[in-house]
Amino acid sequence: MKPSTSLATALVALMASQAAADGVLNLYSSRHYDTDERLYSDFEAATGITINRIEASADELIARMQAEGANSPADILLTVDSTRLERAKAAGLLQSVDSAILEERIPANLQDADNQWFGFSQRARVLFYDKATVTEPPMTYADLADPKYKGMVCIRSATNVYSQSILSAIIEHAGEEAAKEWAAGVVANFARAPQGGDTDQLRGIVSGECDIAMSNTYYFGRALRTPVEGVSDKIDMFGWVFPDQDGNGTHVNISGAGVAANAPNRDNAIKFLEYLASDQAQDYFSAGNDEYPVVAGAPVAAHVAGLGEFKADTVSLSAAAGHLEAAQRIFNEVGWE
Repeated sequence: MKPSTSLATALVALMASQAAADGVLNLYSSRHYDTDERLYSDFEAATGITINRIEASADELIARMQAEGANSPADILLTVDSTRLERAKAAGLLQSVDSAILEERIPANLQDADNQWFGFSQRARVLFYDKATVTEPPMTYADLADPKYKGMVCIRSATNVYSQSILSAIIEHAGEEAAKEWAAGVVANFARAPQGGDTDQLRGIVSGECDIAMSNTYYFGRALRTPVEGVSDKIDMFGWVFPDQDGNGTHVNISGAGVAANAPNRDNAIKFLEYLASDQAQDYFSAGNDEYPVVAGAPVAAHVAGLGEFKADTVSLSAAAGHLEAAQRIFNEVGWE
C-alpha cells in the first residue's frame, strides 16, 4: 500500500530533519577529479559533517533536481563552469546566500550578482601554438580571427561551455555584432571541424593537424605535473600566450557552486561553500588539480605558476552569462559546429 500524499510529505520532512540533525551534506557534483577527495575528507574531519555525493554531468544533475522538485535532497550543486550554474539559477534551483566570508574572499566578478553561486577555482583560456611553425602567434583573442591564421586553429565545439563562456564574455565587452564578426573569422581559420576536449586540441598540435589551439590552462598544467598521453612527451614543442594583456585581460572561467533552492541542510551547505573559500581548499584546487585559486594571496602550485603571471579579465561572469542565448545563436549563424 502506498502512503497517502500527506504522509509521504511528512516522511520526507522527517527524513530531512533527521539528516540535518545527523550532520550531513548532500552534494551534487559534476567535478570528477580524484584529488577532490582531500577536499571532502578534510571538510568532514573539520566539521563532523558527512558528505553524501552524487556525481554526473551538470546537465544530468540539473535535470535530476528539476524532477525531484521541492523534495530534492540536494544541498549543493557543484559544477565546472558558470554557464551551468546560471542555467540552474534560471530554473529556480538555487537560492541566495548571505555570507560575509564569501563576500570578503570571492571577487565580485566571479560570483552571481544575486549571490546564488560563487566561483572557487579559475582556469585561464589560453592560446597554445607550435613553436616550430608559428613565429608570430596571436596575442589577442581578436587575432585568432586574422586571415593569416587560416587553416591553423583547433578549438572546441559550440556546444561546449568553455566556448559559450568566452563568446558570451566577448558579447559583454564588444556587443553582438563584433562577437559575430569574430566568431565567423575563427570559423574561417579552422584547421578541422571542432571535436574533442581541451586535451585533444593540444594533441592536435602534437600531431601536426593544428598549429594553434585554445585550451584551459589546467589541462596543460596537468600535463606538466603528471604524464598525459600525447602531450607530456612533447611538451617542449608548445608555446603559449595569455591573450589580451594590453586590453581586457585573459578570459577565465570557473568551477563553482551554489546552495540548492530546497536544501534540507542549508546551514551545512553554507559551511561547505565557506570551506571552499578557505586557504586550505584553495591550495588543493591549485596543487591537486592544476587550477588557479580565486582568493587573493592564496598559494599557486609551482607548476601552474610556471606558466607565467597574467592579467585576468575582470568581466562579470554573471553579466556575461546573460548572453548565452545570443552566443548560441551566433554560433549557429556562422556555422561554428
